[in-house]
Amino acid sequence: DFSKAMSQAGTSQFQEVIRQELEYSMKVELDKILATASSNELEHAKKDLEGFKKLFHRFLQEKGPSVDWGKIQRPPEDSIQPYEKIKARGLPDNIASVLNKLVVVKLNGGLGTSMGCKGPKSLIGVRNENTFLDLTVQQIEHLNKSYNTDVPLVLMNSFNTDDDTKKILQKYSHSRVKIYTFNQSRYPRINKETLLPIAKDVSYSGENTECWYPPGHGDIYASFYNSGLLDNLIGEGKEYIFVSNIDNLGATVDLYILNHLMNPPNGKRCEFVMEVTNKTRADVKGGTLTQYENKLRLVEIAQVPKAHVDEFKSVSKFKIFNTNNLWIALSAIKRLQEKNAIDMEIIVNPKTLDGGLNVIQLETAVGAAIKSFENSLGINVPRSRFLPVKTTSDLLLVMSNLYSLNAGSLTMSEKREFPTVPLVKLGSSFTKVQDYLRRFESIPDMLELDHLTVSGDVTFGKNVSLKGTVIIIANHGDRIDIPAGALLENKIVSGNLRILDH
Repeated sequence: DFSKAMSQAGTSQFQEVIRQELEYSMKVELDKILATASSNELEHAKKDLEGFKKLFHRFLQEKGPSVDWGKIQRPPEDSIQPYEKIKARGLPDNIASVLNKLVVVKLNGGLGTSMGCKGPKSLIGVRNENTFLDLTVQQIEHLNKSYNTDVPLVLMNSFNTDDDTKKILQKYSHSRVKIYTFNQSRYPRINKETLLPIAKDVSYSGENTECWYPPGHGDIYASFYNSGLLDNLIGEGKEYIFVSNIDNLGATVDLYILNHLMNPPNGKRCEFVMEVTNKTRADVKGGTLTQYENKLRLVEIAQVPKAHVDEFKSVSKFKIFNTNNLWIALSAIKRLQEKNAIDMEIIVNPKTLDGGLNVIQLETAVGAAIKSFENSLGINVPRSRFLPVKTTSDLLLVMSNLYSLNAGSLTMSEKREFPTVPLVKLGSSFTKVQDYLRRFESIPDMLELDHLTVSGDVTFGKNVSLKGTVIIIANHGDRIDIPAGALLENKIVSGNLRILDH
């Protein structure tokens, strides 16, 4: 036992030496990068690289991402409230004064590359020529006009989206919404083998674009604080932010939740509210809220020990998942940021660059900070508040007659008999937005659709109706053109456009 203990001590000493060497080598490389900054870049680059150094230090210290599965418990009953209960309290007469304490923050760091688009994802057209950003501005403008309030919009951009977004913002100069932006940090990607940065200087244009990345939306706390905008908004009397992904079209300002935050029934305000919703089979990978060491904690699939992944995905044991619609007290962000007390697990995101080089990105997620805040709460909201558009399959749903558009908000058509959305799977010929648009002369009637699968070279004429389960498969070399005005109800169409009963 003695020799075993000695060898263990030796191993941990050896690991400590390696850790220190890696940290020293990283510091040397980062100093070299910083030395290439011009005087007007220096302050910004310094802040970014300091933040990165802290994250890298934690990455070397931590023994992998997994949580201690034995400590995970179901959250106590009252820690996740049903939305109906919060709505039942109604609204106070002075809802305008409550709204004036709110700031809407949209996470706008992502590019549209997964949908074959260049530039910020928020500038993709989603409905009647309106982009994600247009719809967001319309929603807030409608609020401000209806209640005579001043709810501002804040966009967290990344270095990938900042220039294009700022150019577009000029078009809203006459709208009744104050719009502010700040940038999330810019961190260097790390070579997977050497654990050193692949960037040689601070520039991030041209061939250097691949050397840098925005470190996930968990970066919001530090970059919001560092930008000075957090203090300005507190100075203007703002108290809460409502944060959501810009591509979640269901994430509109909810007055009942806001009232619950500002006028809590027990007199004790929540610093952090996470909207969760019930899992379906499509959401098994979504992060879930658990009780862990007497705190509400978000557990992501990446943190789950391999032996328990199936259990984590079980819809019966973990019934809810995080929509990433979050309500957070500004004063709490300021307090925790100043104490350096916001604790988020590190997500190690491996990537292979175009030239074949394997790199890793160290990231954090905004919801993971829930355990650092006091008096956190989950609210189980209707599925309609989670309507993300990640693919052209999602785009087809929001462009269709399943939804109507009013003042920037999408609502499910009353003509649809059941509140769930059809399951749509469009094949690889539809992945890019421009290919997708080319294949639909008009968006089909989908009010009575349950399931649609399309694969291969398929096009749709005008005024097609889809009902029940429809499967359309064009094999390699075949092409299927669904004629204008066709009604497909419970049909499988394959090969040479023979329509068979399903």
